[in-house]
Amino acid sequence: MSEIKILSASELAENPVIGQMANMGHEQILFCNDEATGLKAIIAVHNTILGPALGGTRIWAYQNEMEALNDVLRLSRGMTYKNAISGLNLGGGKAVIIGDAKAIKSEALFRRFGKFVNSLAGKYITAEDVGVSPIDMNWVSMETKHVVGLPGKSGDPSPVTAYGTYMGMKACAKHQFGSDSLEGKKIAVQGVGHVGEYLVKHLTQENAHVYITDINQDALARVSKTYGAQVVGLDEIYDVDMDIYAPCALGATVNDDTLKRLKCSIIAGAANNQLKVEGQHGVDVMKKGIIYAPDFTLNAGGVINCFSEVQGLSSEWAHNKAEEIYTTIFNIVKRSKEENIPTYQIANRMAEERIESIGRVKLPM
Repeated sequence: MSEIKILSASELAENPVIGQMANMGHEQILFCNDEATGLKAIIAVHNTILGPALGGTRIWAYQNEMEALNDVLRLSRGMTYKNAISGLNLGGGKAVIIGDAKAIKSEALFRRFGKFVNSLAGKYITAEDVGVSPIDMNWVSMETKHVVGLPGKSGDPSPVTAYGTYMGMKACAKHQFGSDSLEGKKIAVQGVGHVGEYLVKHLTQENAHVYITDINQDALARVSKTYGAQVVGLDEIYDVDMDIYAPCALGATVNDDTLKRLKCSIIAGAANNQLKVEGQHGVDVMKKGIIYAPDFTLNAGGVINCFSEVQGLSSEWAHNKAEEIYTTIFNIVKRSKEENIPTYQIANRMAEERIESIGRVKLPM
């Protein structure tokens, strides 16, 4: 991603929403409110040059509406780059539903949300994300055809996301350790939700020593028992003696505080927006000799899985496409070393180059 201009207080005060849209290059934002179902949601369409904007819907108990807006703007922009660098003919979009997933979920809420998605007439295609399941997407699909990740079709994208993350992690290991084997490597996985658990499975099958943490104590205990991973505290995870840090929960965990504590030489996880301040912390990890696998490249398996459903492709195609993440990450790290440029900048440039080139193809004759 190109660097984001930090808007002045006066610029934001003058037009806080459209100002942020223009700053980040968004095409459209749809604010959704329905008193009857309690739905409060935001759908952000970032870019549709490569195709319709595809990105999941997450439910989160945001502190306020501006926090939700900032999250959906950043996430949708990340989807544009993720789809572009993965070679998919899709643009980037995202949706957030404000609230506690355990308290607000209902058929009526998801069906009303589906009507809002449908009002965009195919410009945005939704799927599951944090706090949302394939079964929830079934309710959305009752009101719109612009939804993927449904049970019986491509289904839960988590296994493909985890597999792509695992392959990209191995590519980083090849650069850092001279071998892509993870046997005996100490790996800290932060977050053992659907993706994190599948990643732990891959890592323990390769005989890595895995540390795990999560706010969900039941999931933590189950994953630990199933795969033999060692449980550590939520804050303790940053101080573990590790080779690889794999953030698989929410973003911004690579920041001023954690970089003073992390003992790893690779950061490679499935979470979005791992760098709290991209332009600062992307440079900091490089200066510390840490290989950072750009998150939107590493975790692209999920959107690859969804794309396979959109195009009617097989699960085998999705699996093979996710395996290509190994080569993509390997080449990003290689270019980063050769050009002495942070990996996130290399990945951003590759995505932008594809968007620009296809944009020229689509210009009218």
